[in-house]
Amino acid sequence: MKNIVIAAGYATRLGELTKNFPKPLLQIGQSSILGRMLDDIDRIPEIDEHIVITNHKFAHHFEAWKAQTHYTKPITIVDDGTETNETRLGAVCDLLFAMKKLSVDDDMLVVAADNILFFSFQEFVDFAKAKDTSCIMCHEQPEIEKLQRTGVIVVDEQMKVLNMEEKPAVPKSHWAVPPFYIYLKKDLDLVRHSVENGCGKDAPGNLAHYMVEHTTVHAWPMSAGRFDIGSLDTYYEAQKRFG
Repeated sequence: MKNIVIAAGYATRLGELTKNFPKPLLQIGQSSILGRMLDDIDRIPEIDEHIVITNHKFAHHFEAWKAQTHYTKPITIVDDGTETNETRLGAVCDLLFAMKKLSVDDDMLVVAADNILFFSFQEFVDFAKAKDTSCIMCHEQPEIEKLQRTGVIVVDEQMKVLNMEEKPAVPKSHWAVPPFYIYLKKDLDLVRHSVENGCGKDAPGNLAHYMVEHTTVHAWPMSAGRFDIGSLDTYYEAQKRFG
């Protein structure tokens, strides 16, 4: 299983802090946001490589970071060639770019690198193995306003996803979808041809939505919480709480 980190955004909401530096490599205590995530994922036996897809502007920062890491699994940095927020490929196209460039043909754990997590991805991998389907994560979100700004799913008793909507005006459930996914090898042809068949390009949730409509997908309820770093305020709060 490949661990593919989507890290090609420009984090414009963090202003000067990320004008010339990638958000995933911002420090939280003695590590970076991405480092904290890989500390966990690197211990998963099924993972045999970390693939970080970034943009041309920040690629050298990731290469410098890679040179200082000591993970047990190899790290490959992929440069998507873009240099501005206006010319970015979008998360789905970045994933397809990395898959094509590296001829990826394995199960994939796909993650966004801007969260601090309070659970292990091993639980998610075990869930996907048990279900033998591609999987997404979910968590209960009681606030309607927050549900209206994310992906929302409807599931059955076995956590099979019956429906997914992006930013619904009237959410059909309280199950929100964070940006963590497992796509199995048997579904990779669907992934490869998703954009040409109408899948949205920008947010990673667009691909999850597309997959729900074209194959069987289950949702793993997160066993603990996460801290999403999406603004200057949340970054400084993360430094205060976890630094």
